[in-house]
Amino acid sequence: MKLKLKWWQRLLPRSAFSQTVMLIGSLLLINQLVSYWSVAVYFIKPSYEQINQLIARQINILFVDGVVIDRENLTLVDALNAKVRDDVMTIYNQQQARQAGVENATYYGFLSDQMSVYLNGPAEVRFSQDERLNVWIKPPQAPSVWIKVPLTGMNESDLSPLTLYLLVIGALSVAGGWLFARKQNRPLKRLQKAAMTVSQGDFPKPLPLNGSSEIVEVTHAFNQMSQSMQQLEQDRTLLMAGISHDIRTPLTRIRLATEMMGEEDAYLKEGIVADIEDMDDIIQQFIAYIRNDQEHEKEPDQVNRLIQEIAQQEAYRSVKIELDLKQTSDTLMHSVAIKRVLSNLVENAYRYGEGWVKISSFESSNYVGFDVEDNGSGIDESQIEQLFLPFTQGDSARGSIGSGLGLAIIKRIVDRHQGKILLSNREKGGLKASVLLPKNL
Repeated sequence: MKLKLKWWQRLLPRSAFSQTVMLIGSLLLINQLVSYWSVAVYFIKPSYEQINQLIARQINILFVDGVVIDRENLTLVDALNAKVRDDVMTIYNQQQARQAGVENATYYGFLSDQMSVYLNGPAEVRFSQDERLNVWIKPPQAPSVWIKVPLTGMNESDLSPLTLYLLVIGALSVAGGWLFARKQNRPLKRLQKAAMTVSQGDFPKPLPLNGSSEIVEVTHAFNQMSQSMQQLEQDRTLLMAGISHDIRTPLTRIRLATEMMGEEDAYLKEGIVADIEDMDDIIQQFIAYIRNDQEHEKEPDQVNRLIQEIAQQEAYRSVKIELDLKQTSDTLMHSVAIKRVLSNLVENAYRYGEGWVKISSFESSNYVGFDVEDNGSGIDESQIEQLFLPFTQGDSARGSIGSGLGLAIIKRIVDRHQGKILLSNREKGGLKASVLLPKNL
């Protein structure tokens, strides 16, 4: 049963790998932001405040003795520039300041507030950049002028190495976290694939013991489990094969003995031969189940071709097979095994139906499949899942013939193809078996 997730839960990473990367990335991002804020507050801001204080002192000195406007210095700007020495600062009126680029300078509120305190009146501080970094101050002593102070040896681009450093450190940290998480996740992915392989009846080679100590312990336990299951499977196969072989020997002798019976015992002979054939079919099912259809490689084939072959083989019976074949793509499969699936399903439909069998093929975006339907009495919905268990047969409505291995063999084959098999009752009566094989091409 799938849980319904809220929209915000769907945005969160689901795998351990992505969760680890997100956690490390979030922590590193917070670390970079805190570092940037710390550098700005405890290094950059004090430096600018100190520069602001030194400029304020120079401006106070500029106005401390008053400003004398005479014939040589006809305006306030000329008089202030006459008091400045060594190009430490330049004074402009409003028009000259606009021409010099004060309109393009960046206003700094906290520096303006600090300058207002130092100069005992409302002041404004701006920064501009040309060949060098310039500070623009509108002093309260002369609100109609702008004072430009060039900062030699300082440049706004001087801050870029700090930003670049933080960006590089952040990127390297995230990349390192990603590599670390990927390294931790790789053994888990390998373990997951191996577990899927075991669930399909194959037993991979022992997995390498690498990764963290916990992963090594889990991998070691998995290797032991896989080896134990493989040994158990081999022992079971050997046992079942031996029993089947030993039983067939006396059955063969019994069959030979029946051939020597006289005509007066013909009715008894027919019963014995029928029993022998039933037992031989049961033994054949045991062998098919323990063999597990382990062909070496899958090959591309057409489902429709296999269906048509089965229909031709079953044509000698009195059963009517109706075909409804849609165009389907080639898919990778063990053709002999899928043909056995079809044959077993048709056999069940013939056995439990009333002389009518329908085989349909279809294709979806992810699967190529086929349906086998009969017109029998169907089966109780509560018993459908149990039909796939070994030695389990349908209810009395569908009889109790055979060993109960037919659907178990079918499910094994379909599972090895990573497909699905579904059973459902037809609306018009009878049972429908649907087999879905993944599109591998």
